Amino acid sequence: MNATLPTAEALRTALAALLDGLPPTQAARAVDRLIASYRGTTPTDAPVLRDRSDVAAYAAYRMPATFEAVRACLAALREAAPEWEPATHTDIGGGTGAASWAVAGAWDGPRTTVLDWAEPALALGRELADASGIPGLRAATWERARIGTALELAPTDLVTVSYVLKELTPADRTALVDAAADAARAVVIVEPGTPDGYDRVIEARDRLVAAGLTVAAPCPHSAACPIEPGKDWCHFSARVSRSSLHRQVKGGSLSHEDEKFSYVVATRFPTGPVRERVTRRPQIRKGQVLLELCTRDEGLRRATVTKRHGELYRAARDTAWGDPWPPPAQRDL
Repeated sequence: MNATLPTAEALRTALAALLDGLPPTQAARAVDRLIASYRGTTPTDAPVLRDRSDVAAYAAYRMPATFEAVRACLAALREAAPEWEPATHTDIGGGTGAASWAVAGAWDGPRTTVLDWAEPALALGRELADASGIPGLRAATWERARIGTALELAPTDLVTVSYVLKELTPADRTALVDAAADAARAVVIVEPGTPDGYDRVIEARDRLVAAGLTVAAPCPHSAACPIEPGKDWCHFSARVSRSSLHRQVKGGSLSHEDEKFSYVVATRFPTGPVRERVTRRPQIRKGQVLLELCTRDEGLRRATVTKRHGELYRAARDTAWGDPWPPPAQRDL
C-alpha cells in the first residue's frame, strides 16, 4: 500500500475539524511557548504538552511537519526493504500520533500502539485517529507510559521515535534507544535537522549498531559517520503543504514550508544496499549537476554529472536532496 496522499489529506481534514474554533490568541500563546521549548537546550523530565489547548496548538503547529519528516524516513526504509511489512508498530513518545499517521500511509494493517506520558496528547490523538476514516489508525491503542529509564516495551516489528530525544535527559535517551533496539526489528529515529539534533541521532545510531542492528538509511554503511564532529551535520528536508489552519497558527502566508530533519533507520533483517546518498540539495547549473554524496567506501565526495553522461545526467536533474544515488535504473550505467 502507498496511501500517503490520502493519509495526508485525511490528517489535514481531521485537524481542521477538531481544532475549528480554537481562539487564535490562545493558540498563538501556546505555540510561542511550545516553540521556546522546541528550540531550547535544556531537557525536561515532565511532559511539554500540559493541557488540551497546548495539545491543540501543538497538533496544528507540528503534526503536518512531523508527518512529512517521518514519511520520508519510512520511504527510505521501504526502498531499502521493499518486501518487508511490519505487522506491529510502537510509536514511542508519539503524542498526537503524527508518526502513526505516516505508518498508516506506508503499509496496510500494522497494529499500532502509541505511548506517551501526556494524557491530553493521547486523548486528542485518539480523537484525530477516530476521525481519520483509516482502519489502522482507528484500531490503534493509546497508552500512557513514562518515556525513559522505566520504559518497558513488548516485542514489535517497528518502533518510531520522532522528535522525542531532545525532551529527555541523557540517561533517559540511552534507556529509550536501548529498549527500542531490544524490542524491534526496525527502528526509525527522527530529530530536528540541527547540529544538536544530528548529534542525538548519531548517538542513537551508535547504540543501535552496538546492539547488533544494521543501518538501512540514510547512511550507505554502518561504520562511523564521515562528518567531522563540530564541522557539519547531516540533515534532510521534506516539503510540507500548509492548510489555512496551519498558516493561521504559525502566522505564515506561504502555501508550504520545508521541514529540516536528521534521522536513522536501523534493522535486524537484511536490506538492499544503498551505495551513495545525496546529502545536500543538488546544484543544477548549465549543462551539469553537482551532487554532494555520502558513500560506502570514499566518505563524503562531490560528483559532477554533465550532459555527456546522457541518461545519468537526466536522472541527476530529477534527483532530490536525500535520494539514493545513482537511481536504481541507472546503477549499471
